[in-house]
Amino acid sequence: MPAEPIVLTVNGMQHRLAVPPEVMLLNVLRNDLALNSPKYGCGLGECGACTVLVEGKAARPCVLPAGQMQGYSIVTLEGLGSADRMHPIQQAFVTVQAAQCGYCLSGMIMTAKALLDHTPHPTETEIRQALKYNLCRCGTHIEILGAVALAARAAEQGAPHAE
Repeated sequence: MPAEPIVLTVNGMQHRLAVPPEVMLLNVLRNDLALNSPKYGCGLGECGACTVLVEGKAARPCVLPAGQMQGYSIVTLEGLGSADRMHPIQQAFVTVQAAQCGYCLSGMIMTAKALLDHTPHPTETEIRQALKYNLCRCGTHIEILGAVALAARAAEQGAPHAE
């Protein structure tokens, strides 16, 4: 007997999915919804490459069963902005050239978004603390820290949002 469909709200849209409730949210986002910004990194919730927002908080969908995400608002990088209308955090990452390979970038940006929504004027220590569990193998940590600080300053100056 097939399981009841799972209803997920992702990037403001409801999706009715015929997937087992125990399948990881990351697999549903990438395979069923074709949202490729969250990357599969470690599969253990430790590297941050897959980070998305769940109810505005940074979360690791590689360890979250999709069936437990019903009723929650999920946002991926695709839900923040687009190439022609970037969110200020995305623009800050472009401005300071905070990417090399880009694999970690989506998770870094989503973690930064959660931080800046909760702490609009973070200190460098607070930025470092928020991002400490997001790994970048290319070593652009200094640029990433600068991008988050720039996004916070842009928000103070009233930069427009894509939201």
